[in-house]
Amino acid sequence: MVKKLVWVAGGICLAAVGLVRPVWTQETLSIGAAGIDAQRLHELPYNLIGRKIAIGQVEIGRPGKFGLDKAVSKEPAIAPAGVFLRNGAAKANTNIDPHAQNVASIMISDRKTLAGIAPGARLYSTAVGSVKYAGQPEECLSAQSTASRNSGDVRAINFSFGETLERDPRPEARLDGNSLLTRCLDWSSRVHDVLYVIAGNQGKGGIPIPTDNYNGMNIAFSSRQDGIFRKVDVTNLSATGGGVKGRLRGREMNLGTRQSISLVAPGNRVFALNPDAKVKEVTGTSFAAPHVTATVALLQEYGDKQIKTAIASRPPIHSRGLRGSQNWSLDARRHQVMKAVLLNSADKVQDVGDGLRLGMSKTIIDKQNRNWIDSDAYRQPKVSLNSEIGAGQLNAFRAYEQFKAGQWQSLQPVPALGWNYHQLKANSAEDYVLAAPLKQGSYVAITLVWDRFVELRDKNQNSEFDLGEDFRDRGLNNLDLYLLNVDSNAAASKICTSTSEADSIEHIFCPVPTTGNYKIRVQFRQQVNQPSQPYAIAWWTVPAQ
Repeated sequence: MVKKLVWVAGGICLAAVGLVRPVWTQETLSIGAAGIDAQRLHELPYNLIGRKIAIGQVEIGRPGKFGLDKAVSKEPAIAPAGVFLRNGAAKANTNIDPHAQNVASIMISDRKTLAGIAPGARLYSTAVGSVKYAGQPEECLSAQSTASRNSGDVRAINFSFGETLERDPRPEARLDGNSLLTRCLDWSSRVHDVLYVIAGNQGKGGIPIPTDNYNGMNIAFSSRQDGIFRKVDVTNLSATGGGVKGRLRGREMNLGTRQSISLVAPGNRVFALNPDAKVKEVTGTSFAAPHVTATVALLQEYGDKQIKTAIASRPPIHSRGLRGSQNWSLDARRHQVMKAVLLNSADKVQDVGDGLRLGMSKTIIDKQNRNWIDSDAYRQPKVSLNSEIGAGQLNAFRAYEQFKAGQWQSLQPVPALGWNYHQLKANSAEDYVLAAPLKQGSYVAITLVWDRFVELRDKNQNSEFDLGEDFRDRGLNNLDLYLLNVDSNAAASKICTSTSEADSIEHIFCPVPTTGNYKIRVQFRQQVNQPSQPYAIAWWTVPAQ
């Protein structure tokens, strides 16, 4: 059983190197300054380890749990809050998978010498079970079950596995967003308000479903260059070359012009723990995704503290606009907000020290050694993300800074840094006027995200997915994003617009052409389903002063 589970997962995790006697320093670990810079958040004055935040994990197998499974070390470094088999309790000593244990350790290991990113988080891990007896319906059931744990308060769920198109029952199946599992995750994102983090497809013959989702995030993986995680690993799926790209569209990459990758995270030769607590060196997107999932737990711990403080000091009832204060409300828990914050704060091009490139710490390069500015995502408004890099590489500390800026409504001028969750009516626009002039030559990062609208075909009307049921895709409303001159309403420049017609993400990263006053506009361009569209937006700019 274990051998079969590992083999199935191997399509995503690639070759997991054997047990090693690792040599590392805290600075060179994937969670340190050479990677996502999350370790700094563990230390004072931040003291963030994901306390009381629930995150999930869905895989073919599951990590072991001390007290239930004999195969687990008597001194385990990870302690899942719960382990399950689909929508029921896990059976002792069954479905234990070293791959799932490796992934879990990256998220919640509490070993001092090899700490996870969020050792204080509550991890709920669900095994789908042997692929001989399970397919997409059972995987959907497992995802729904995981999202319902912790009294329905799970903030992010990690998927370090997937389905092959050969196993999809649809005739001539393609990555068009319509597999049952893909629609299931997009439905669950909205209904359970949870961010799904998916190990991005890699290499020809990978396991692509559900990487054609809209509402989650697909993660590619990076390797070290000069000791720093900054280069998209060569074994990630190539999106270059007209002929290759054309052949792979719909098979290994999303059908049409929609990009597959949201974000990059370290995944080459990173360290993880086996069920016997021994260290293992592993490689693949399977191990990049949990870096993102666990970072959500760090941010959410901070957000919950701010919400608690805001509610305790809330203004009189007649003046309450948000649930809490102006800058912190329960909107901070929304999956769209987390997605926008993580994408907008990603590293693209290293700042030289003058702050004009938003303090970014690394230049991230693709397999041809090109950075984000060299890509069509930078030059073409209709391309929102880089095909290999997405929005850049995860930087947990910058994500914290982005999130810490708080929520700002458009009712009054907004600061240089912030985020918001709002709704927009069809054929209307929302303007966020920046309070301070922007500095010429400084870069602006703005990210807008919203959901595809997927409904459950609920035969028994119990508001839950049951085996034998399916989903209905209601489509994607079309929103656009602009940086405009505040007086003339003219676009700051062509590249300061994002107008993709295929993606549920709009993203701007552009230099300010002249010092002056600007505003951000969200435009509801085309209604496809509901007449009111919820969205999240995050922005990061540099004031002239």
